[in-house]
Amino acid sequence: MLEVYERLGLHSDAPLDGRIVLSHEQRDKGRLRVTTSTGEEVHIFLERGSPLQIGETLRSRCGRHLLVEGAIEPLVIASCESWAQFSRACYHLGNRHVKVEVGDRWLRIVPDHVLEGMLRHLGLTIVHSHGVFAPESGAYSHGHHHH
Repeated sequence: MLEVYERLGLHSDAPLDGRIVLSHEQRDKGRLRVTTSTGEEVHIFLERGSPLQIGETLRSRCGRHLLVEGAIEPLVIASCESWAQFSRACYHLGNRHVKVEVGDRWLRIVPDHVLEGMLRHLGLTIVHSHGVFAPESGAYSHGHHHH
């Protein structure tokens, strides 16, 4: 079993010894038990309040290096042509403290029929998909994770 207490960030040159694939919810946790892509058990003990970032390197207590990857998850992609509609949609999702990934007149959220109905009502087109969810980290968190 590997124990991880240290984050090396996104720009580590350390040679990788393994990979862990985490959902967006798992990347938000400071205490976590997962397995590497080869099945080795990993216990993660990190400070809370600073989500793990996709592409970040972690160092285990014994000096091994693990790369954080994003898991493929069900997603809803909402898009529109109008910046006004898009701005309203972002406002309403933010007002509900919804985790959202924002692009150029598109956004991604986890599936939620109530939110999907609201977005349709605001004039956005909804598509169900799967992919890695990398929501905005928030105004008061450290760092920005979009690539």
